[in-house]
Amino acid sequence: MIYALDTNTISNLLRGEGNVEMNFQHEIIQSGNFYTIPLIVVFEIKRWLLDKPSKQLQTFAKQFDLLFNNIENKSEMPLTVWNKAAEIYISLKQKGQLVNEFDILIAAYCLINDYTLITRNVKDFKRIDGLNIVNWFD
Repeated sequence: MIYALDTNTISNLLRGEGNVEMNFQHEIIQSGNFYTIPLIVVFEIKRWLLDKPSKQLQTFAKQFDLLFNNIENKSEMPLTVWNKAAEIYISLKQKGQLVNEFDILIAAYCLINDYTLITRNVKDFKRIDGLNIVNWFD
């Protein structure tokens, strides 16, 4: 199984908070599963790390680079992902249930690649049909 890590998953992993670190070790490292990080999430994390630099955030930046560099297949976001995102956007708009556009892109990336998304944001992502979601926070 391949898991895609959402922004909130990575930020909690870097901070060592909650059940995320334990689940990451068990479900990915020990179980032989794989993980990836959508490029939109890379942007969100880098933006957070660069916004207000501090010694702690510099440490997080090094940890994130290690996490990202350990991904064997760094997936790009081809046109199929962008097309799927547009379809998701229209579907949610017609239902009056729009979510953050970055989340739509993350969901499209997961759907196109058949990845399971690890996120705390179940409320928004569950609106997207067919998306496999895991919540390691509860």
